[in-house]
Amino acid sequence: MRIILASTSLSRKKVLDKLAIPFECVPPICDETPLANESAEQLVVRLANAKAQSLVASYPDSLIIGSDQVGVLDGQIVCKPHTIENAKQQLKHSSGKAFYFYTGMTVLNTRSGQSQTICEPFKVTFRQLTDAEIEAYIAKEMPLQCAGSFKCDELGITLFDKLEGDDINSLVGLPLIKLNKIMIDMGCNPLLL
Repeated sequence: MRIILASTSLSRKKVLDKLAIPFECVPPICDETPLANESAEQLVVRLANAKAQSLVASYPDSLIIGSDQVGVLDGQIVCKPHTIENAKQQLKHSSGKAFYFYTGMTVLNTRSGQSQTICEPFKVTFRQLTDAEIEAYIAKEMPLQCAGSFKCDELGITLFDKLEGDDINSLVGLPLIKLNKIMIDMGCNPLLL
């Protein structure tokens, strides 16, 4: 059975590589525009499912993994900064605060028709950051394509007071502990592939 990661994210690919299984990364066909009045949790669950579903016709006899993630600060969804100035503003706003991440994941077995979708929360508490620390961090890591303006699996770890969640991998966009359990339930044990 082929394993398909419905994503072009290098971070998600890097996380899935930890399972040491053969898989292919395929771009999903999905409009990621949030719906009116959609919560962060509803958004990531809908998009994870839509990403996986978008590849069903092209990949029969496959296990398709769709995933989506958003960050929430002060009740507002936080997007990728794209510019250095936006990254500075995001990190200044995050300083000393709790930042919540929600990762939606759908695992779809096109052979059996089984599908499971979950939403995995993760909380990041930033320490008080100085302007000099923020500027130095951005210059060293350039996290312009990361919601929240940090890479937790790299130098971004220096920005935090505390991390709270079941799986640090979910903070990078793919909850491996839950994925492993779902794959086993679907008869596709990563240790036996």
